[in-house]
Amino acid sequence: MQPISSSSRFARFTPGLVLILVALLGGGDGIAAPDANVPFGPARVLSSNRGMVVSAAPEASMAGAEILAAGGNAMDAAVATALALAVVYPQAGNLAGGGFLVARSPDGTVRALDFRETAPALAGRDMFLGPDGRPVPKASTATALAVATPGSVRGYAEAHRSLGRLPWKKVVAPAERLAREGFRVSPGLSKDLAESRELLTRWDQTRRLFFPGGKPLEAGVLLRQPELASTLARIAREGPEAFHRGEVAARIAAFVKAHGGVLSEADLAGYTPIWRAPEEIRYGRLAVFTMPLPSSAGQVLRSVLAQLEVARGLVGSLDADSYHLLLEAERRAYADRNRWLGDGDCTAIPLGEILAPARLAALGASIDPTRATPSTSVGASLTREPEETTHLSVATPDGGAVSLTTTLNGSFGNGAIVPGIGVLLNNEMDDFAVAPGVPNLYGLVQGSENEVRPGARPLSSMSPVIVEEEGRPLLVVGSPGGSTIPTTVLQVLLRLTSGESLSSAVAAPRLHHQHTPDVVFVEEGGAPEALRESLRARGHVLRERSPIGNVHAILFGQNGLLIGAADPRGEGAPAAP
Repeated sequence: MQPISSSSRFARFTPGLVLILVALLGGGDGIAAPDANVPFGPARVLSSNRGMVVSAAPEASMAGAEILAAGGNAMDAAVATALALAVVYPQAGNLAGGGFLVARSPDGTVRALDFRETAPALAGRDMFLGPDGRPVPKASTATALAVATPGSVRGYAEAHRSLGRLPWKKVVAPAERLAREGFRVSPGLSKDLAESRELLTRWDQTRRLFFPGGKPLEAGVLLRQPELASTLARIAREGPEAFHRGEVAARIAAFVKAHGGVLSEADLAGYTPIWRAPEEIRYGRLAVFTMPLPSSAGQVLRSVLAQLEVARGLVGSLDADSYHLLLEAERRAYADRNRWLGDGDCTAIPLGEILAPARLAALGASIDPTRATPSTSVGASLTREPEETTHLSVATPDGGAVSLTTTLNGSFGNGAIVPGIGVLLNNEMDDFAVAPGVPNLYGLVQGSENEVRPGARPLSSMSPVIVEEEGRPLLVVGSPGGSTIPTTVLQVLLRLTSGESLSSAVAAPRLHHQHTPDVVFVEEGGAPEALRESLRARGHVLRERSPIGNVHAILFGQNGLLIGAADPRGEGAPAAP
């Protein structure tokens, strides 16, 4: 392991912080190296006994490491990293979005915080339908009507208030500095801006910031965001109320109203994050902690793992036989997810029946080990969900850990930056079931339990996960990817339990089934042809797509060693103090 050059783009952070990237030959974890045929290259891996942060942007990971070096704990570092992502990863990092986090304290207490966006008070089930009763194109994704009540700022502040250690101002400072002093645009951000040109250039302020001279910012350009820096400085001084009340809230609400949306100052003022009991799923010697409703993570993970135990489980690496079982279990779990789940605070969800052990055992027993079951024969399904979320993982040697996933919904949200405050708005309303039988941004067809209701939180696939083994912390993991998030996390976990290294498990090809459409999504250039042919022979229909997920994970090793891995599918990196 060698420290990066002081001339790199990380050098402007606090002296003494070191980011070490280990190319996966040996992985830095002392375990087996991954298959040489991994199509996306090796994971970026770092080992440290002082603490670990892994996120989608190196600058954000370094912000979290800076806070650890200053004496902060895992939650301080997680909040600092999340706020920094709002500056350097505008595709999904945010102040005007929402998310979930699962946190483990050094004493072993695990908690879950829901800071998911909510539907504004004036939202209604038919708000995206035209006079003919059909959905208006892009109304739920690219307009001011798509904006749900943000929860991120109050969520981060509540998490810090409850579990942080350092002063709030110190935790916000790295993000404010990144916005004020600027950061170098990465190749990935430049590419994403170009691909989202149509969405982003329809909004004046967004076009001015990201498309100077009519062209997307080029990689290597220094991007300063003075208005966002001022908003962050105000939040640092005054706390979350600086965002949810007063001038900032008034500007957001006025902008949304002027462009045809329904978000109000009262919605912003009334938002409250909610601490929830985490889902705890037992799998052999492991305890898997994740989010309950309105996340589908608990239901999907519990259902799939229970079915696998009945359907012979998974033995060894994920070979063709094992993948067939996994995909069939996913098909059945997503049939339930799409039909029945929603915000349990607003509508009755029959989770007890859906997750009854006898029922899950019957689902597992219904899997034919030799043939795919048509989705038309497996339950009912009704919407889709966007993929541009972002995940960060933080761990400290004392057993503290935070797994945090946050989102604007679609990439760059609805594309609008509010003038004067520099904040990108979300398009989270698309995560509701816009209309019966109509797919959402991620192709999911959802049921009436997830229809738009004032104050409701839309169903989500975000799956922040912390895993313990016999009471000791083992893994912190999560990913973006919309409907593919639970299956992405599952495949990493299953590969680890079959003996693979963290680096191999994170970099390996991934597959996904979500019941509808009745296809197996395969990463382009991913799964080997022999596996594909074996699945086709069983009756699976394969469809290639862009890379699935972007995992950021931390493994607790022996003697306080922490191993962080960033997915080669993205530009993220691990960092340590």
